[in-house]
Amino acid sequence: MTLRRASSGNNENPIAETEEIEGSMSLRWRLALLSATLVAFAVGVITVTAYWSVSSYITNSIERDLEDHAEILLDRAKSPGFYANVETEIDAFGDYARGVRVALIPPGWEYVIGESIALPEADFLNQKEPGSLLISTTVERILVKRDDTGAVVVLAKNMVETERQLTTLGVILLLIGGCGVLASILLGFVIANEGLKPLAKLQRAVEDIVRTDELRSIPVVGNDEFAKLTRSFNDMLHALRESRKRQSQLVADAGHELKTPLTSMRTNIELLLMTSKNGGHSIPKEELDSLRHDVLAQMSEMSDLIGDLVDLAREERTEVLETVDLNQVLEIALDRIESRRLTVNIDVSETVQWEMQGDDFSLTRALVNVLDNAIKWSPEHSTVRVLLTQLDNETARIVIDDSGPGIAESERELVLERFYRSVSSRSMPGSGLGLAIVHQVVHRHGGKLVVGESDDGGTRIIIDLPGEPIRSRFENVDD
Repeated sequence: MTLRRASSGNNENPIAETEEIEGSMSLRWRLALLSATLVAFAVGVITVTAYWSVSSYITNSIERDLEDHAEILLDRAKSPGFYANVETEIDAFGDYARGVRVALIPPGWEYVIGESIALPEADFLNQKEPGSLLISTTVERILVKRDDTGAVVVLAKNMVETERQLTTLGVILLLIGGCGVLASILLGFVIANEGLKPLAKLQRAVEDIVRTDELRSIPVVGNDEFAKLTRSFNDMLHALRESRKRQSQLVADAGHELKTPLTSMRTNIELLLMTSKNGGHSIPKEELDSLRHDVLAQMSEMSDLIGDLVDLAREERTEVLETVDLNQVLEIALDRIESRRLTVNIDVSETVQWEMQGDDFSLTRALVNVLDNAIKWSPEHSTVRVLLTQLDNETARIVIDDSGPGIAESERELVLERFYRSVSSRSMPGSGLGLAIVHQVVHRHGGKLVVGESDDGGTRIIIDLPGEPIRSRFENVDD
């Protein structure tokens, strides 16, 4: 019986839902909404700023007008005979300042001439010093001003109509802003369609490549970001073409190289089967033993060839690099080649402490291949000479010399190619992949491999690898 835990609706992940929504939204919608958001923000800022600017300007203008009117009336009050006809003067001033209620308290008087205006802050009237006071109520702006004679002018401006106009202005600005946002959405779609045409063209080209499986380059138009993206995509297609070409070449070469030993092995096995059916009397014992030896040798040759092919395919992949002690790698390679020495000596005359970033497994296999070739081609009782030196502060050099027949100068570049075998080595067993694998390993590590001639006419393999000397732990200690 299987128990299942019921999932609760409260365990939903809102972040995942948001990512799903964003992932399902087309790029055109994203650009349009982004432009609409930016325009809405800009329109909002402009609308608020415009409304605040207009409202402040109108309010300040009204307050300046009240201040000017108060100055005019107080100056008029200083004229001779003003207070003899004060009520007439107030009426005349009311006709001049339309929409403004006027009240005047002459110096030393206890009552007010003109309109009856209620003041929220009446303490100002009891003061003796000149000055002014601006009071804002829900419906009026009130200015109280006293001059040096003690006369007080009170002016009141009704703000109901002004507030209504400002409200209307705010609604108009809001409508204009909304229309601007809608227009920005439509304009965003137009801009997105025009701006994404190169991307749509690239998408169609990619779909055509997927459909036809032809890795042909895409034409590049212009020098903008889409052109750079197309160039990068073409570089990727070039790398894919090269990878496919290498894979096809590897399969073709492997098939060609495996065909010959397979054919010979099949023939020899058929002869052995025929011999076993006839009781082993049709072929002499010496020839039968030679036939069995040939089958085993061909099986060994095929095994070596398949191993080399696997190594070559492995080198096509990118390995994880780490710090490698090159001296230790050389020692491991020498230990592995120990059983293959037979009557050939190996002389390691000089080594340096060197470290580099690389793959120790690949480097060890490469050195084993070089040493194995040197031993195989060296005559009996000869010496293979190995040298590890520091070329400069950034490069170490490994030199391996043998005393064999050497490689002709015209073939020294060719032996680094896959499956190529020099004329003198075609009678010997081998796949022609050893030095190709070494060259590939060295090249992948940023190094260089050169095939030359040793001092006694044999083959010299020179391998230059980057890195740096291993510093002693005592070098960093102050004297």
